[in-house]
Amino acid sequence: MFSHLSLLPAEINTDVQDGLNQITTTTGTGGFIFYVISVIGLWAVFSKAGRPGILAIIPIVNVIFTLRIVGRSGWLVLLYLIPIVNIVMAIIVAFDLGRKFGKGGAFSFFLLFLFPFIGYLVLGFGQARYNQNA
Repeated sequence: MFSHLSLLPAEINTDVQDGLNQITTTTGTGGFIFYVISVIGLWAVFSKAGRPGILAIIPIVNVIFTLRIVGRSGWLVLLYLIPIVNIVMAIIVAFDLGRKFGKGGAFSFFLLFLFPFIGYLVLGFGQARYNQNA
């Protein structure tokens, strides 16, 4: 992966490789922790919405069921594959999810779009109630 590093002297090359390994390990561990926290919150959100919580664990399926919870077609998950459109779609779904749980725009943008691992926990374990007709 970093084959161009072999041109460096041995002691620098080892230091660079060690640094890259630390960054990769830290990033992977941090990402996994955020994923687990998101799954815990999303599991509770799914349960409140009357869906099986275990579906929160499966990466693509959880987006499909989030779309269904907000009243949209599960096929819209394909829009997440298109650059720029995926960001717009994520914002729309965040606002729709917030509305279904009686939350406003600021909550939806900041805690469901920017920091979903926090927003899902607040929705799932807080006082928010799911309203299918909202």
